Amino acid sequence: MPTCVVSVLFMSLSRLSVCMYVCMYQVGILDVDLCGPSIPRMLSVGKPEVHQCDSGWVPVYTDAQKSLALMSIGFLLEDPDEAVVWRGPKKTALIGQFVSDVAWGELDVLLVDTPPGTSDEHLAVLENLKKQHKVDGAILITTPQAVSTGDVRREITFCKKTGLRILGIVENMSGFVCPHCSECSNIFSKGGGEELAKLTGSVYLGSVPLDPLLTTSIEEGKDFIQTFPDSATFSAINSIAQTLLTSIQNP
Repeated sequence: MPTCVVSVLFMSLSRLSVCMYVCMYQVGILDVDLCGPSIPRMLSVGKPEVHQCDSGWVPVYTDAQKSLALMSIGFLLEDPDEAVVWRGPKKTALIGQFVSDVAWGELDVLLVDTPPGTSDEHLAVLENLKKQHKVDGAILITTPQAVSTGDVRREITFCKKTGLRILGIVENMSGFVCPHCSECSNIFSKGGGEELAKLTGSVYLGSVPLDPLLTTSIEEGKDFIQTFPDSATFSAINSIAQTLLTSIQNP
């Protein structure tokens, strides 16, 4: 089972996974952002009960064909507004369970969403994955500003120290797409992600604009790809997904 460890902003990951699903891949998403599990809402799966089988926890499927599976702490909280106030050991134990005790079945790609930074969650998921699977690498997401690229620069250092291959860098919120005329304005500047990739010798996967239509679809749990298949934003995310799949298949 190819496994892609991802440190990614939610907006990109949820649509990136759907792009891979549209390409007829069996995709799993492991949400280890324990303090901010927002992906269930973004994929409009509500709060279903998590069942168990002989192999462990059964993931929640977002489609009838069971081609896109998801596991998140969001499914285990009684109150969605409940804060997860845990120290490192408890976080590490749950992540270990998520990695070893979820009955994913046969997957082509497992995307692991982590919170920003280089904390317990990153170390725990990487160590547990390496015990059981081949980890293909990390996708690093930044916005164009220097304050964001500085954080991602530290994540690059983390990857190098832990021997984790960097699959590439994506620049998110790269310009604002007007919903009326489709003109793109660079509100947060532009090019920070591409420049960071050049400076660190990393692959630049592309940019995703700040699109109100994408934001609205995520907030309302709608399928942006089916609703706006001809948008520049979908084209950008789809191009990144295709590049990643090629990179994973041909390391």
